[in-house]
Amino acid sequence: MSTDPIRDAFEDAAATLAAFLADPDCLAGVASFATAAHAALTAGGKLLSCGNGGSMCDAMHFAEEWTGRFRGDRDALPAIAFSDPSHLSCIANDFGYEQVFARMVEAYGRAGDVLVALSTSGNSPNMLRACETARARGVTVVGLLGKGGGPMRSLCDIAIVVPEATTSDRIQEIHIKVLHIVIEAVERRMFPEQYS
Repeated sequence: MSTDPIRDAFEDAAATLAAFLADPDCLAGVASFATAAHAALTAGGKLLSCGNGGSMCDAMHFAEEWTGRFRGDRDALPAIAFSDPSHLSCIANDFGYEQVFARMVEAYGRAGDVLVALSTSGNSPNMLRACETARARGVTVVGLLGKGGGPMRSLCDIAIVVPEATTSDRIQEIHIKVLHIVIEAVERRMFPEQYS
């Protein structure tokens, strides 16, 4: 047993990233995610995102990178995270917590949009309802998942499942990397001057 738990944690994180990079399905999923996001934005659509707990924080971070700035100044791009407490508490109170994200998809989602659904387990009922609603409305569903993907995996058009990791923290560390890399990939296509 190591006497340096901090180094061990970094090495565990590095091993999780290495497993992700070694899986061709993971890399292909990220490329498909970038293509879907680019297609939505260039066709006048928008990006929607949701998750619970830490995954909600990642969904919020993803949205603000589009409406604000990622690497450099450029036009704002339409992205919405379903995270407003008044909306969430209203929907939960009136319709039940399982519907908090589905109702938001119903309100904002249109055919051609992309829903980025983040879940470390793929089991949360409110995430399952959101994915079902999105697919019924013609919204492309990208799932950032872990622990095999759970039942949510089959509801995603593009499922990116972090391999091997068994804890939410390691899964979320890969999810935020995927989100940043997709933003960069789309920016490189839409604003190549920023990367010249």
